[in-house]
Amino acid sequence: MGVAGADTLFSLIKQKQDLQSYRERHWNGTVQDYMEIVLGSPRVARNACQRLYDMILAYGFTEYTRHHERYVHYRLFDDPIDHGRDAVFGLDASLMRLVHNIKSAAFGYGTEKRILLLHGPVGSSKSTIARLLKKGLELYSNTAEGALYTYGWRSDLGASGPEAVQWCPMHEDPLHLIPLESQEAVYAELNRRMGPKDYRIVHTGSLCPFCRKTYQDLMTAYDGDWEKVIRHVVVKRLVLSEKDRIGIGTFQPKDEKNQDSTELTGDLNYRKIAEYGSDSDPRAFNFDGELNIANRGMIEFIEILKLDVAFLYDLLGASQEHKIKPKKFPQTDIDEVICGHSVAGHEPILFRSQEGIAWTTMERLHERFSPSCEGLEVLAHDLETSATRWTPVRSVIRHRFTGEMLTTDQKWGVVETTPNHSIYDRSGATFYPEELHEVLAARRIQSFAPVGALFIDVAGAIPGFVTCETRIAAGGGPMTRPSRPGWARLGLP
Repeated sequence: MGVAGADTLFSLIKQKQDLQSYRERHWNGTVQDYMEIVLGSPRVARNACQRLYDMILAYGFTEYTRHHERYVHYRLFDDPIDHGRDAVFGLDASLMRLVHNIKSAAFGYGTEKRILLLHGPVGSSKSTIARLLKKGLELYSNTAEGALYTYGWRSDLGASGPEAVQWCPMHEDPLHLIPLESQEAVYAELNRRMGPKDYRIVHTGSLCPFCRKTYQDLMTAYDGDWEKVIRHVVVKRLVLSEKDRIGIGTFQPKDEKNQDSTELTGDLNYRKIAEYGSDSDPRAFNFDGELNIANRGMIEFIEILKLDVAFLYDLLGASQEHKIKPKKFPQTDIDEVICGHSVAGHEPILFRSQEGIAWTTMERLHERFSPSCEGLEVLAHDLETSATRWTPVRSVIRHRFTGEMLTTDQKWGVVETTPNHSIYDRSGATFYPEELHEVLAARRIQSFAPVGALFIDVAGAIPGFVTCETRIAAGGGPMTRPSRPGWARLGLP
């Protein structure tokens, strides 16, 4: 292919590049520049709940009536970002309640002090909804409507380059730099420029310990001259990213022996203690816990009901007071949305207790062990070691589900689940019953045949193939994938 072929690929890459958009997302400026931006568009200073609500509305919605009841369908949950890969179907009523709670939090009606708990059976799209909210926030922060900003400190005014600036570890809003005595007047002016039906721009907290020390040191050096202090401040555009751990965090319970609350609120950097001489110096602390890095955005707690009790104290302060308590430091303000999210009752399950190993159903397991799960273990797949092992159960929770259950009939077993419950295949990869997964399928290609041609159903003449027949699984439910008209598949058990 040579150089000409490489030029072709380079030209394809260049066509997708948008240098202007890149420069806008990587904008740097001064505090004065940021003040001009905020005065022109006060919505830049929104809190996390307000930004999340605006993001959902930015994707649009449609209203419809069913059985004389009004419903709102929010297009974000159609997953327009990934062309419907994570689309959620049939949950408009539940999603309406979710968005109403987010709207209430945006207007400061009280739900901003609550955890958004997505509660339902396995496979009821809880993690999918959380994933859509995170993806939506990421993309929204890349747009002009979703722009937000943070700041850093340049100790040497003559220095340049990426290492010359120490960025705020918690991505705080530059408005936090406004002196306390001036904050009321500044926020009153911003709200005066908002529409009468808009929510109010509110102060979201004070400086984090690192920025507070830097600010106080500079105020001392300049004898209290605030204008000279902010010359050391560099403001930049903040783009949220889960992969870069900027504004979006994810926390998952693990072995309680290897996990503590420092994963939420940060930990000491022992290497820097010798450099700064004290373990209470914020420069010797890593503010990289999930609650720290999720500031200005949202954090997802996977299996939040399985958290150890030690984490609940951090969650209580984070949700009720919007504060966290890093080790050796005072309570620190945070501004983020906290979202957390848990099989058919007659499904058989193998368990181990003090009485030995036995089979039972999920429903009976709940009846027996819901008061206390002490000594209860079940077989679980370890994703890290790709092995199945006995795993302690912390709680057994029962959920109600009124939708259609699907039976997945595989060669090595049958299981009945909700449509989007994840299931392991032979290779250990996961699939979902609603994806209509099949081992082998052959399709009738009709478009290539000439008009008036004679069609022969070759699949119907081959033993073992199933066309439009719906097979009944051992569990009594229909197959997840009966063949559609024009299709044929192997009739494997």
